[in-house]
Amino acid sequence: MAAKVPRNFRLLEELEKGEKGLGAEACSYGLADSDDLFMSNWNGTILGPPHSVHENRIYSLKMHCGDDYPDKPPTIQFINRVNLPCVDDKNGVVDPNKLECLLNWSRNNTMETILIELRKYMAHPSNKKMPQPPEGATYA
Repeated sequence: MAAKVPRNFRLLEELEKGEKGLGAEACSYGLADSDDLFMSNWNGTILGPPHSVHENRIYSLKMHCGDDYPDKPPTIQFINRVNLPCVDDKNGVVDPNKLECLLNWSRNNTMETILIELRKYMAHPSNKKMPQPPEGATYA
């Protein structure tokens, strides 16, 4: 059995990768507040996938890692309005039962995993042509 990496060590690894830009080119993430000692609140960005209604759009998200992260997934909420089946149209919260990587969460998954999965979800044939709110619209 492999050693279980403590929460803060894991989050420090993710922070370092995010700050150095070592992850996927179309997604980025980092701490929302550099003074957050518990590293709970993060910001994420997804560049809309090409050949979809999301192309040339930039989506901002809030991610919250609870005390039980990475054993349990973070909560994800879009700041920019988006029309996707996995996103609550009232508040922008991603339904963990409708996004594969959250539904079948593994502690090997990361915040980057979620952002990449959301971007793929946007590009999926059933979602890539869905009418979208006006660009720049946000959740209240």
